[in-house]
Amino acid sequence: MEEIYEKLYSDIDESCKECKSNLISLSGGLDSSIIAYLLKERKPKAISVIAEDFVSTDLTYCQMISKELQLPLTIYNVKTEEILEAIEQTIKILKNFNDIEIRNNLVMYLAIKWAKDKGEKSIITGDGADELFAGYSFLKSKSEEELEKEIKRICSVMHFPTQKIGKALGITVESPFLNEKVKRNAESIPVNLKIKEENGKRHGKWILRKIFEKKIPYQIAWREKSPMQDGSGTAGLTNLFDSIIGEEKFVEKKLTVEKNDGVVIRSRESMHYYEIYKKLFGSPVESKSEESCPYCKHHVGKSKFCRMCGAFPI
Repeated sequence: MEEIYEKLYSDIDESCKECKSNLISLSGGLDSSIIAYLLKERKPKAISVIAEDFVSTDLTYCQMISKELQLPLTIYNVKTEEILEAIEQTIKILKNFNDIEIRNNLVMYLAIKWAKDKGEKSIITGDGADELFAGYSFLKSKSEEELEKEIKRICSVMHFPTQKIGKALGITVESPFLNEKVKRNAESIPVNLKIKEENGKRHGKWILRKIFEKKIPYQIAWREKSPMQDGSGTAGLTNLFDSIIGEEKFVEKKLTVEKNDGVVIRSRESMHYYEIYKKLFGSPVESKSEESCPYCKHHVGKSKFCRMCGAFPI
């Protein structure tokens, strides 16, 4: 066990130190805090995006890790108007109207745009840790056999919109967990070390938590997985759109879109994103074959998830 710990620590440490950037996108979660810890001697800067008008869970943890490691931290408090502007730009780059992907990645758009505006050339993210080390909450209830298959499936289709956003804005995105050495090492680690019980609770990314629990604040090492939309507060967009688009208006728009475009819109938030997408790119409908999404008619192949509209399972 000690050998597994040491090898994984060494690979992640080496990968972090290969990063040229001196700016970390810091959420106060496990992954970005590990990166901050391993680069602490370099005294990197950190940026955290927090929605000013919504409830966010990241702020306390960002400040905690920043204080612990004595890292200069910028809290970028964004107003709702800025978020609404960022939504359009995020849709323009990602070319979909997938509500979950947009809510999560507009946070990265704002962080990368902030970096660009400040003259930075690159930024470091924690992308990949959840996929490689079973960080997603829905995995915790699976048997070892199911977990093995699901991790392989997730890793075979994983993609990171952050890279697209960085390319569009001219900023290099570095992600140490996606280093080939780290990926190979992660593949060799038994799944019962990725999800394991600790103090009466099952935790994803158990091995990462165990390795770093005495190196970063304990509350962060064992913090529950918090999606980016919750941490930053952009999950509040769902309620915002529910409040500004009345039920009657939504039903009217939904029926019109279904009749004219053949697209089924599932929520008021999705309707807002769809209208932006259609204005920019036109109809998402690609095929009426068995391999198209039943909601937006976009080609999905054998996938159970539609990247275009976010439908799951299909």
